[in-house]
Amino acid sequence: MLRFTANLSLLFAELPLLERFQAAKQHGFEAVEIQFPYTLPAEQIQNLLDQQDLQLVLFNVDADILLQGGEGLAAVPEKRDQFKTAVEQALVYAERLKPRVINVLPGRCLDPQRLGEYQTTLLENLSYAASAFAELGITTVFEAVNSYDMPGFIVDSSQGMLDVLAKVDHPNLRMQYDIYHMSRMGEDCAGFLRQHLDKIGHIQFADCPGRGQPGSGGVDFDTLFDIIAASDYKGWVGAEYRPTGITAASLDWLKTCAVK
Repeated sequence: MLRFTANLSLLFAELPLLERFQAAKQHGFEAVEIQFPYTLPAEQIQNLLDQQDLQLVLFNVDADILLQGGEGLAAVPEKRDQFKTAVEQALVYAERLKPRVINVLPGRCLDPQRLGEYQTTLLENLSYAASAFAELGITTVFEAVNSYDMPGFIVDSSQGMLDVLAKVDHPNLRMQYDIYHMSRMGEDCAGFLRQHLDKIGHIQFADCPGRGQPGSGGVDFDTLFDIIAASDYKGWVGAEYRPTGITAASLDWLKTCAVK
């Protein structure tokens, strides 16, 4: 069975964030995710969830200025303390909001000569986060991001995720698999999902190219959603795309997939 979340950082962006919870519920979602919830107090988010009878499935550990072109926190050797502070902040929110998973963005290395240092730091920080969130019964995930949209990203392939997962070797660490990012890298998403769903804690999607809703690009979502629906995967599937118009007009896929 497929269970979809609305990523409120991208969907319903035509509305103020406070109004997106109600919009998600009205359009058929039972759960939501937020990339970085820290602009709102955790208590306010919980009230909005309660009002709409929604679950918050996922949010990210703070990543500093990664989305503005920076390196992020999780792999930068000089930012180990800042990363731990970000984990502590996420723990405060997690205690109140009880998400199913928390995502750590590996980030970039902008100096190729230091890549080894950054990779080592990432492994250490993922282990730290996985242990910290395990105390609350929350799974830690990390994701690969395509290197076209984010040049220098530490992990930019499915194999890269598998390698990191094996090296950290923590029982509370799983992959977050993003269909858009791996499609952008030209990967066989269907083949990977068939083989490795047991190692995945969360899935996100957008069509490719363009990162719009299903049907706006060339991704075969019928096949991918069928694979997930027929598997033992018990996680959620996050709609993390940029609608090509208003969000309500982009949701035909949800009506079709509700029966899977």
